[in-house]
Amino acid sequence: MATANLRASKRTDSGKGASRKLRRDQQIPGIIYGHNREPQMLALDWRELERMLERIAPETTVIDLDIDGTTSRTLIREIQRHPFKRQVLHVDFLELVAGERVTVDIPLVLVGTASGVRNSGGILDQVMREVTVDVDPSNIPNHIDVDVSALEVNESLHVSDLVVPAGVEIQDDPEATVCVVAAPRVEAEAEPAAAEAPAAGAEPELIRKEKEGEEGGE
Repeated sequence: MATANLRASKRTDSGKGASRKLRRDQQIPGIIYGHNREPQMLALDWRELERMLERIAPETTVIDLDIDGTTSRTLIREIQRHPFKRQVLHVDFLELVAGERVTVDIPLVLVGTASGVRNSGGILDQVMREVTVDVDPSNIPNHIDVDVSALEVNESLHVSDLVVPAGVEIQDDPEATVCVVAAPRVEAEAEPAAAEAPAAGAEPELIRKEKEGEEGGE
């Protein structure tokens, strides 16, 4: 389980105007919620937040959030970004409760070189990049390794083939395809040779439109 630390302060003002003022002051609006607490609006330091996000996987990292001296264990549930500038506009935190499981998306990492790729020139296609799991927050894996080394051409791995740590329950369809080794692409056949030029001295065939009134046939 990956962890990180972040500071925040409570705020009472709300609305777009208040959020714009926070951003002008180099702060980012946020909120923390959970079924055992009332939602609390937060203000986060812009630089500290950006530095943290650069070094973690937000979806699977437990954040020890220091709110005015009181620490809560949280997960980031949503990061809203500007559509063009990509700057963070708002962050939602879910407070974690001991013994209460959560649902998170875990990245899948392919490990090894598929036999069908190595020996037969096949092409490995990763269909699923992550799976949704139900897990205790203290056991959230950073990622799930998928060993593809035994895969031959036209063979695939499915969700049911994944090996996950104890206590991790995958929520996706067990028959869903994770990856497949496709047959190598067949090179396009060579373009047919250009039609041979008529033999020297041969007269070309004339094609003409019959004049009006001219009869065809003999």
